[in-house]
Amino acid sequence: MLSYRHAFHAGNHADVIKHLTQVLIFQALQKKNKPYIYIDTHAGGVYYDLSSEEALKTGEASDGIAKVLDHPALPDAYRRAVMDYNPDGGLNYYPGSPAIAQAFQRESDKLVLMELHNNEVATVKRETRYWHNTMVHHRDGFEGLPGILPPDPRRGLVLIDPSYEIKTDYSKTANAVKKAYKKWATGIYAIWYPILVSDKSRYLLDELENSGIRRILVAEIQRPAEAGESFGMIGSGMLIINPPYQLDETLENILPELAQAMLGGSAEASVQWLAGE
Repeated sequence: MLSYRHAFHAGNHADVIKHLTQVLIFQALQKKNKPYIYIDTHAGGVYYDLSSEEALKTGEASDGIAKVLDHPALPDAYRRAVMDYNPDGGLNYYPGSPAIAQAFQRESDKLVLMELHNNEVATVKRETRYWHNTMVHHRDGFEGLPGILPPDPRRGLVLIDPSYEIKTDYSKTANAVKKAYKKWATGIYAIWYPILVSDKSRYLLDELENSGIRRILVAEIQRPAEAGESFGMIGSGMLIINPPYQLDETLENILPELAQAMLGGSAEASVQWLAGE
């Protein structure tokens, strides 16, 4: 939805599981001295001011990154990426997925950032104008992704995280992934999705489970719905195609503690294979 602005939600628990996954995948990619490409289909803003009117209106970062920034389960590399935007030691700014990607980018790695929202893409172009090997596309990421595949280099990560405020985002995500996979079956795909009280994410999971795509890992954090709670987000999930070696074990060790820190003591985390080899 073009009215969606991530500034209201920056640094929330959804960002934490998304960017945690992103960081762990970048670390795995960098174990080899070979370049990779990072493709972001819904780039949003590069970074967010947590003292802005939008961020303060929801206060979601206070129950997200603020709860876990100093938690021992949070990887140091993720913590450093956040603190690079907060040199005074506070938590006034939060890096979005493009900034996380740039924090890990080496000289030979490429970044491709797509954004359809007029205001957001203007911000992305302005903030990334001095970044090397970075291309910004003002386009719909759903249709843009298959159009730029297979990429050069042939190893890398695609992050897909639409707002899902429009119900068709679920089917658009599934269709874009299936089209992309046909053109680049060896790429790593990380797809974020919300877990709602009236859960709509099952459609996305079912579509990809039945797509014939193999090696699909699903990691989720969520809290129980409260009595009388009929709408809203109670958790988040990451669906990862071609996850790096031992990513499942790493997430199994990290997510339970982070989930309870952000979502309360009754929150749970799960990591399971939706499709095997």
